Amino acid sequence: MLVVEYLYLAATGVLVLSGLTMVGMAIKAYLQTTRRAMIHVSLGFGLIAAAAIATAISAFVTDFEGVRSLLLVNNGLSSLGFILVVYSLIIYD
Repeated sequence: MLVVEYLYLAATGVLVLSGLTMVGMAIKAYLQTTRRAMIHVSLGFGLIAAAAIATAISAFVTDFEGVRSLLLVNNGLSSLGFILVVYSLIIYD
C-alpha cells in the first residue's frame, strides 16, 4: 500500500471516530432532554460517518476505480448528513 492510502485510512478513521462520538453524545443528550433536534443531530453525523466508511471500503474494493461515482456517493451522503445537522439547529427550542 502507498503512503497516501495509509493517510487516507487514518483520516477516515478519525472522521468516523469523531462522527460516531457525536452520534453517541447526541443520543445521550436526547435521553436526558427528549429534544427532537438531538435525533436529527445523531442521524446527521451517522450519515456523515457512514459516507466515510462506505467510500473507504468501496475505494479499496474497486482499487480506486470509478472515483467519480465514489465522490458522488460520498458527497451525497455527507450533504444529507449536514442538512440534518443544520435542520436540528433550526428546530432547536
